[in-house]
Amino acid sequence: MLKTNNLGYWYTQQKNSLFENVNLEFKAGQSCAIVGQSGSGKTTFLSLIAGLDKPKEGTIEFDGSDINQIGLTNYRKKDVSIVFQSYNLFTYMSPLNNLLTALAVTQSSHAGDKDFAMDMLRKLGLTDAQMKKNVQQLSGGQQQRVAIARTMVCDAKLVVADEPTGNLDEDNTAEVIELFQQIAHEQGKCVIIVTRESTVAKACDNAYRLAKHEFSMI
Repeated sequence: MLKTNNLGYWYTQQKNSLFENVNLEFKAGQSCAIVGQSGSGKTTFLSLIAGLDKPKEGTIEFDGSDINQIGLTNYRKKDVSIVFQSYNLFTYMSPLNNLLTALAVTQSSHAGDKDFAMDMLRKLGLTDAQMKKNVQQLSGGQQQRVAIARTMVCDAKLVVADEPTGNLDEDNTAEVIELFQQIAHEQGKCVIIVTRESTVAKACDNAYRLAKHEFSMI
């Protein structure tokens, strides 16, 4: 599904690289955690595999094709879905309209399908009344579930999440991780989660630690 080949990144000088020669492979139908402290480079790694930034060296392959050949704009639009810690929802919209907008923008096979979007929100625990409210009227856990629902309704096969449980309590964290496992195991998507929390890493199928500029399997 996703593969990095001798990936490296640094800001100004190579001798101060965040990481180099990274060769990792992530498979469809599995969840994987990238664990590291603040400043370790894990969020930068996520931005590279999500096509938000370009590596200084090496390549990233998605389904056997270099993402640069796919085109980063097309890659971000159709192949990868991102869940942010800050949710990144349209705050002036309802949860339902957030999903319908995502379906339209990504040209999903379910674009315009209101019933499909509503069914997904119901599966994630939102009532019909809640899905029609402004998202700012929802709790943090509910907003994160809307953000996750957005990835579940779109056709993208790769889901990357940046500290998705950082703002949540223990109960909501457990629920959110269970949802990511559903995305991987039931929808057959590749899920990669960047986190500082060991409980999140333990719940995933695989986990790597980024420390001292190197990735190691946990």
